[in-house]
Amino acid sequence: MAVWREVRRSGALQLQKSVVAFPDTEDFRTAVTRVRAVVADVGGTVFALRAEALDGEDEARLEAAWNEARVAEYGELAAECEKLVAEIDKEFAKEKFTLAELDEEEAELEKLRSWHQRIQTRDVHGSEGAAEAEAALERAAEAVSRFTTAVFDRTHG
Repeated sequence: MAVWREVRRSGALQLQKSVVAFPDTEDFRTAVTRVRAVVADVGGTVFALRAEALDGEDEARLEAAWNEARVAEYGELAAECEKLVAEIDKEFAKEKFTLAELDEEEAELEKLRSWHQRIQTRDVHGSEGAAEAEAALERAAEAVSRFTTAVFDRTHG
């Protein structure tokens, strides 16, 4: 389970059971090192190899699979951003302007920003969905800003 979590967290592309692909970048070389350590902890062995596509079609398919994984991540991020906006709208409707609620919403926004940064780091081929996720994150940040102002006005105004 620990190995699966680390592979998933790294953003590697699962090609088959126990076969994953990482782009050859510094960030992913670091991820390979982490995966290697987790596998060693459970008594396994990692064979990290550099591979080269045999032709342009193989390379295109691998890049497309990599981009599909990023599109899915960007889509999930955008959906979570929209949930945060909806949650804040609900707090406005209930007029629940508490510091505790503000702390919760700010923490959620930071989690989303961190997640966005991880996806951007993995998006080495410029997949679709990045602009939509960025816009959704901006809407979430604007909603938190509106909520911050409302809480401040109610607690200090």
